[in-house]
Formats: sequence, structure tokens, C-alpha cells
Amino acid sequence: MERFITLLSFLTRIPVKTSGKLDEEFHKSAKYFSLVGIVLGIFYLIFGLATSKIFGAHIGALVFISTNIILTGGLHLDGLGDTFDGLYSYRDKDRILEIMKDSRLGTNALLAILILILFKIALADKFISQGYYYGLFFMPIMGKMASVLACYKGKTAKKNGMGNAFIGKVSAIDFYIALGIGILAMVLPSIIIKDYSIAIINVTVVIIVIILTLGYMNHVYKIIDGLTGDILGAICELSEVVYLFMYYLGVTLWQLFI
Repeated sequence: MERFITLLSFLTRIPVKTSGKLDEEFHKSAKYFSLVGIVLGIFYLIFGLATSKIFGAHIGALVFISTNIILTGGLHLDGLGDTFDGLYSYRDKDRILEIMKDSRLGTNALLAILILILFKIALADKFISQGYYYGLFFMPIMGKMASVLACYKGKTAKKNGMGNAFIGKVSAIDFYIALGIGILAMVLPSIIIKDYSIAIINVTVVIIVIILTLGYMNHVYKIIDGLTGDILGAICELSEVVYLFMYYLGVTLWQLFI
């Protein structure tokens, strides 16, 4: 439990009591990534749903995304921005890593963050207005599953960095525990309410996101031959928006053809 609390403190801004010490075996807490996603999903669902009932879908979507940013401290968005500033500057590896360390916001970062937030708001609006509230809960779980996959399959691009606590150190059993917890959380509501379309769509989307995550990792390897903490943040954010898009598409197609 202590490792989970420490991980929750590490990945979010949720106020929890923890020693804050990251020992040499902190990577073993990777098995709890999906649990962190579940905790975040509960907050997103509560705030987004409650606000939408009072102010409507548009405001509900804004509150949902605002809660997303506030509870994660913009950690993953910062990683997304740094990743796009660095990787797509088309420089050599050392210069790319220097750019990613720079705290200043470049044009690529600004555009990437802005476009991603706009997509999230638009998709969340669709989810809320059409009653697909479960998607708000599932989104951060998918993000954390993609992150732990990258840690399990990945290798580090530099000697030091926050991401090195996990990248290349996650064991197969810890990865599959995290994956199992995440998939269980994404199919259990379907079993409870006996609407198995949710489970089928979610499992399909998980497979798609896993394939896309591995593909993006290979793309990154061609540029800097490894991953960083910023790239983990980018993978988390990108997988979340892909999840929202694919889940909405899946529900729409299900209603049309099945």
C-alpha cells in the first residue's frame, strides 16, 4: 500500500501522506499504474458529471479537462510539449535531449498542447451530451496502461531523468498485473449493468492503443534510440485522446450496425 500511495503522490497532485522517498525498487510500484488511473477516473467522472447536470455538457467537458490538468499538475502535458519541441526540431540526439530539458515553451509544444486539449474538450462534450459517462472514467486508465507498457518494453535515451525510475525496469509480472487491473476496471461496469458492448469496445480499443503505442515507440527510437520521462508523458496524453476518439467511434458504429 505504501508503494501505491507514493506512486499516487508521484503521478498526481492528490494530497496524500507519504514519505516521498523513491527507493531503488520504486519501479515495482508500476503494477499500480492502473490503480492510479482508476482513482483519477473517479474524480474526473464525479466532477464532470456533477457539473454537466447543473451547467450542461459544454461546461461539464471544460470542468472534466480542467480536473484532468489540475489533478495531474500538468505533468503529462508538460511531457507532451517537451517531446514535440525536441523530437520534431529535427536535430541530433544530444541537441534534442537538450531542447527537451529546456523549460521554455516552443511553438511545437504550444501547438501540440493546444490541439490535444481542444480534442479532449470536444470529445468529452460528445461523451457527456450523449450519456457516455463511462468514457470519462476509462480515459485515465488507458493512459496509465499505455505508460506502463512503454516502461516495460522501453529503454532509456539518457543516463539520468525521472523516467529512468521505470523505463526498462518494469518486470513482465508487474506489467501484466497493471494491464489486468486496467482491463478488469474497463470491463467490470459492462458486466454489472449487463451491457457487454462496453467491454467489447474497450478491449478492442485497448488492443488498438497498445499497437499504436508500440508503433510510436519505434518511431521515437529512430530519432533518439530510447525513451525519457517526457516521452512517457506524451504517450499517456496521446493514448488518452486516442482512447476517447476510438471509444466514441466504437459506440457509434455499434449503434449503427449491431
